[in-house]
Amino acid sequence: MTWIEVKRTLLEGVAGNWNITYYGWRILRYSKRNEQLDDSQSDEEPLFQSVIERFLDDNYRFYDLEAKSIMFNDDLRSVDFVLAWLDGKQSNEIAEEKRALFEANLQEEGLELEREQTDKLHVVKLHVPKEVLRRYSEILRLRMPMKATPRDRLFGSNFDLMTEVKSFFSKLISCIRLDPSVFPREKYRLSAEYNRHKTYLFDEEDSNFFSSQVRTLIVDFILSRTSFDGPVSETSAKESTNFGIEKLINDGVYKAAYPLHDGEPDDNTCLRGKLFYEWAHVSKWAMFQPIDHIREYFGVKFALYFAWLGFYTHMLIPASIVGLLCFVYGILTLSADQLSTDICDESLNIIMCPLCDKTCDYWKLSDTCTFAKFTYLFDNPVTIVFAIFMSFWATLFLELWKRYSASIAHRWGLTDFNLLSEPPRPQYMARFDGTNPKKSKTNVVTGVREPYVPFWTLKVPATLFSFSVVIILVLLAVAAVFGVVFYRMSVLASISIYADQDWAANYALIIIPATAAILNLAFILVLNYIYDKVAVYLTELEMHRTQTEFDESLTIKIYLFQFVNYYTSIMYIAFLKGKFVGYPAKYNRLFGLRQEECNPGGCLMELCIQLAIIMIGQQFLNGVLEMLIPYIWKWINSLSIKAGLEKPSNSEVDAVVNDPSHKRWTEDFKLLDWGPRGLFYEYLEMVLQYGFVTIFVTAFPLAPFFALINNIFEMRLDARKFLLYYRRPVPKRAPNIGVWFRILNVLGRLAVISNAFIIAFSSNFIPKMVFMYVTKSSDHVGFLNHSLSVFDTKDFEPGSAPLYSSFNTTICRYAGYRAPPGPGEYKRTALYWHILAARLAFIVIFQNVVSIVVIAVQWCIPDVPSELRDQIQREAYLTNELIIEYETQQTKHPCNRSNSNCSCMEEDHDKH
Repeated sequence: MTWIEVKRTLLEGVAGNWNITYYGWRILRYSKRNEQLDDSQSDEEPLFQSVIERFLDDNYRFYDLEAKSIMFNDDLRSVDFVLAWLDGKQSNEIAEEKRALFEANLQEEGLELEREQTDKLHVVKLHVPKEVLRRYSEILRLRMPMKATPRDRLFGSNFDLMTEVKSFFSKLISCIRLDPSVFPREKYRLSAEYNRHKTYLFDEEDSNFFSSQVRTLIVDFILSRTSFDGPVSETSAKESTNFGIEKLINDGVYKAAYPLHDGEPDDNTCLRGKLFYEWAHVSKWAMFQPIDHIREYFGVKFALYFAWLGFYTHMLIPASIVGLLCFVYGILTLSADQLSTDICDESLNIIMCPLCDKTCDYWKLSDTCTFAKFTYLFDNPVTIVFAIFMSFWATLFLELWKRYSASIAHRWGLTDFNLLSEPPRPQYMARFDGTNPKKSKTNVVTGVREPYVPFWTLKVPATLFSFSVVIILVLLAVAAVFGVVFYRMSVLASISIYADQDWAANYALIIIPATAAILNLAFILVLNYIYDKVAVYLTELEMHRTQTEFDESLTIKIYLFQFVNYYTSIMYIAFLKGKFVGYPAKYNRLFGLRQEECNPGGCLMELCIQLAIIMIGQQFLNGVLEMLIPYIWKWINSLSIKAGLEKPSNSEVDAVVNDPSHKRWTEDFKLLDWGPRGLFYEYLEMVLQYGFVTIFVTAFPLAPFFALINNIFEMRLDARKFLLYYRRPVPKRAPNIGVWFRILNVLGRLAVISNAFIIAFSSNFIPKMVFMYVTKSSDHVGFLNHSLSVFDTKDFEPGSAPLYSSFNTTICRYAGYRAPPGPGEYKRTALYWHILAARLAFIVIFQNVVSIVVIAVQWCIPDVPSELRDQIQREAYLTNELIIEYETQQTKHPCNRSNSNCSCMEEDHDKH
């Protein structure tokens, strides 16, 4: 082995994103132990040789140890997966028997095993031989890269987020593109479903042909279907219900099963370290994400999450700009707003009716001057334009995401991915343990007989029962929200009757909202815990065959509940509060309690404050907890195995090299397990935020801006959390983000209706328009007096007039369009019905116009870009052409068709 070969080996390792520590260790092994390096070298090699020697000499112990941590003891086979368990004080013979049977069956499946043991932690290392990789790549119908094709035969290019950006903008963003020396762009290759009988199509000589992702995926597939109740046979493989690593973990036979990280996060020579330094650091917030390398390390599902989060964050930029412009417009035109000017004018001396019975006094409208100005910042003429813009934005976001996700799904070979090939869940199989074995059918994809759930007799009743319980629990959550509302009204009534007037005036408005908020929080926490457990149980009753189907059903249930929890209080303020209060002579009471009222300017300011507190507070709290909780759990896991890892050493070298506490599998065992839900809570957090950004954006135009700021940090903190505190996940295949897209689509449609109602009923936009039409005025002078009704203080209903008052007045004003004292007093005026009709007409027109334009936009933007569609067709043609070409070559030469390395095929390949 010459130094030129050493250099080539290192460069290949870097180019292929292999762990450089492994290559350094292998070179050291050859040079230090076997002395197989040739002394011959070219003139350009001495400097390179000296640098490598010094590097390896200085890092001998660390790199030898680190390479062995991801290798078998023979230093040749990689560790593709790890099974681990902790010894208890008493041995469990049943568990030991299950482990022995399971591991024996794994070996019969072709996996190679090696055991490691400490005083407490036991580890079984798994390696997948090449023949097993080939067999299961065909079973799983994995699309694998084909042999290199001349570039001029392909006309497409790799699609990314900036594919359609013009060259001018490309130059502007060049400073935030990824460094190609750190994250080299993947060379695009034609791919096809792997077939062992057509290996001549595939470049199996490539050292990274069976990547770590493919190896882990195959091991996980084998683990999920291997039996542990007897030897592997045709019968047990198809009919046994005692199988799968997940069932073994649930039964406590194993503690964990996980693939290994490829190194420490502070080692920038491995992919984990590169991602940590170049992607997970907050200082890299402006840089593009290395999506292809994220997929290589974490798998497709994780890469899709970060691709979606990055795309969503980029799309928030124009929404944030328009929202900020709307807010700035409100600031610049505040002095010209006639309504807030009139409210702040103390010379008008407008006296308002009391806000509660007995203890509340009359009050001056000018006291709400600050609130009126604040309301105008969000309730101004630009609001309706912003609402229309956000409706189009939501549609454009989803349509462009479909195009982008189609592009990356094609690039990752998932265009024709079929979920039927996904194996059944262990819990699904366990439900049929001991039941009628005749109810089974053959999976049309895998050809394996599986238990079958009768649709009408089991599936429909279980689903109906499940969603009936869900509806009851959702109604319970709604009742809890309104219970808090009744609590506020009852406490206010109690204080007005029993409390001292001065105490009530000073403390009631502080204590009531504070205690109500605490009560609401307690309800949310308790109901969240209960509902989470019930939702899992109900979803199990529905007997979903695959983990994907189970996750989607569970996602819908939990999101529906979270939707109610987070949005009901906001919807109450937006659509119900202050709308059915009545008037001072006849208040509409609930259980004898007077309803809460809005300020004369409407409830939009209160709605804005509620949105800001919930949205910004939730984001901040989630960010803190997401980083703190994993750290605490990692520390707890470290304590659980610390006692079993304290072993004496005879020498310093033995202490470093043989200390099991420094093994890669031990370090990863301390990390958090992903569990069956994976990225569920990450998606949930972002989709809840999306609801704030779209459904209530009219009331809080700054929502997109705060969401953008949050997401910039969310991306990097999530990446940091995944790399530091969690085990490396098992890569899962998925063509898109699944049920979350359908939820986003529903939210987009709901946003159109919600914003129409908020503009119509929670803002003054429609009343102002009607006022200008009725008075033939071009401004809003007189609108305040026009919107306030007059009430004679002697007409208070019994028990509601103020007991003490500092005002000497015979009339007071209240919000509403009612007749003054006299004939037909306090009845609805004709103007009220005109405004109501205008509000309803606005909702119908707004919803229909926006919906028509949205449908037109969806029709004009195809789900798959035309360039991509053409490329898919072209690649299908080229693939068939290559197959025919190679098949023709096979008929001309007497080579073994299954042997891609025979001499005659190599000669033919060289000719081409």
